[in-house]
Amino acid sequence: MLQNNPELKSKIDQLWNKFWSGGISNPITAIEQITYLLFMRRLDDLDAKCQANAEWAEQTYTSKFEGHWVPPEYRARREEKDTDADWKKKLEDEKKYQIEKQSLRWKEFKHMQGEKMLQHVQSKVFPFLKDLNGDESNFTHHMKNAVFIIPKPALLVEAVKTIDDIFTEIEKDSQKKGQTFQDIQGDVYEYLLSEIATAGKNGQFRTPRHIIKLLAELVQPQLGNKIADPACGSGGFLLGAYQYIVTQLAQATAKKNKIKLELEPDEDGFVRTSVAAALTENTRKILSASLWGYDIDSTMVRLGLMNLMMHGIDEPNIDYKDTLSKSYTQEAEYDIIMANPPFTGSIDKGDINQNLQLSTTKSELLFVENIYRLLKKGGTAGVIIPQGVLFGSGKAFKELRKILVERCNLKAVITLPSGVFKPYAGVSTAILLFTKVWGPQDKVNKPATENVWFYEMAADGYSLDDKRTKQKTPDGKDSWGDLQDIIEKYHARNTEKDAAKNSDRTAKYFSVPRSEIEAEGYDLSLSRYKEDVFEEVHYDAPSVILDRLIQAEVGEVEEKELAKVQSGIVRELLKLKGMVG
Repeated sequence: MLQNNPELKSKIDQLWNKFWSGGISNPITAIEQITYLLFMRRLDDLDAKCQANAEWAEQTYTSKFEGHWVPPEYRARREEKDTDADWKKKLEDEKKYQIEKQSLRWKEFKHMQGEKMLQHVQSKVFPFLKDLNGDESNFTHHMKNAVFIIPKPALLVEAVKTIDDIFTEIEKDSQKKGQTFQDIQGDVYEYLLSEIATAGKNGQFRTPRHIIKLLAELVQPQLGNKIADPACGSGGFLLGAYQYIVTQLAQATAKKNKIKLELEPDEDGFVRTSVAAALTENTRKILSASLWGYDIDSTMVRLGLMNLMMHGIDEPNIDYKDTLSKSYTQEAEYDIIMANPPFTGSIDKGDINQNLQLSTTKSELLFVENIYRLLKKGGTAGVIIPQGVLFGSGKAFKELRKILVERCNLKAVITLPSGVFKPYAGVSTAILLFTKVWGPQDKVNKPATENVWFYEMAADGYSLDDKRTKQKTPDGKDSWGDLQDIIEKYHARNTEKDAAKNSDRTAKYFSVPRSEIEAEGYDLSLSRYKEDVFEEVHYDAPSVILDRLIQAEVGEVEEKELAKVQSGIVRELLKLKGMVG
């Protein structure tokens, strides 16, 4: 998190202040414009690294900045009536508008003077980015209405310089922490949102990176899985799944080739690396086809697309769709779903997908049911929900929990402390982990859940106030809170080693049989099953306590002399002592 790097935080503050004073005061507009610049910078870096890796591996790589580019409006298009001479003339005319792609690189235009730079970026670089993947690409489609609205040359020059400083600091930070995988755009987006302390529309806000990593470790996505987030925002969960898979592949390859891969845990105890450029072409294609995201905010769709592209996914599958509406008809499509859907708000009853059976307009309930429907049989979901879903007494709440217990193998309920999503929201949340066993139309011969594992997270390694400051252990190291303990205990929950503790209802984690949950009306709140431990406390007799109070007033005085002490307080204490005996 950027809050834990003062230098990086300072650079982002500078950038934000420059946009504010430069006339772009709308937070989301500023974030989007900043993201375009981050994307330009990251694209140049990524392309250069891919070229270097290809040369080292003696492979072929075609740079995105190789050759010439012609803006779409000037491209020659041959019509049926065109003769060869006509077509030749069109091609010659097209050459007049060719732009050398090398001039569109960040490192080329960043040295330009203000007015020239602004004109160059507005008229050439930004249109090139919008057209990066060709006319038919999903990215080009969603970038069609994107506009570059930085109004002043001085603002662009300052922003370019500051972003260069940000990338330099990020590189230093990643090397220092032993981590080479950075969600650059996501981190900046998260920090800017925290600065303006807004949760966005309809309860949307970015999930902290360490919580995304936690979910990835719990659901363990694999290469070849079809992975989705039906309310993806800036694509954090998709990137988290991709990051997890890439790290697993790197470790497996190193082990196979007997290469020592030295990776240090990050500040939250997670090990991650990025070797996407060194993956085989086939692996890259599989990964690119694995990740699917949807959102109802066109700005978030663009941010998500650029976020994934900044990390080597050339053509992300992120689209503008309301996954709860009638127009979205997918079902039983995905192996893995990781999501933090909107917590608040209701949707138009008339537009709810008719396949959703819960009689409610509450989005937090409908999203969980929809995630269940979107999973293939055997598919697993990790979903963040408000804790009210666990114990709500309404009919729809109970029906949803019954679906999770009977039609799914509800593996775990992990409650999170209320400060995890500050400063955006202080709502208490929980993680649900479940695997789909029975489809919506299947007859349930036997409920799928045998036991539900509960864990009460007390700390996530950060302060639970608005500042979310990184906490330290007594020896001065970064605290991991309960993050790594949750992963270890979750994956060991069915082993004999943890069997005894899983039956201890006074511990921070334990298992509850389905029969007991059924008897409690499918209540899934941890407090319903946790047993409180009451420690017997012994207190001194009242007379002993009163003696201490008297001595505190007058010091060491023999009891026969106490009456001579002319103190109203002492007299009253003596009177009280006489009453209690």
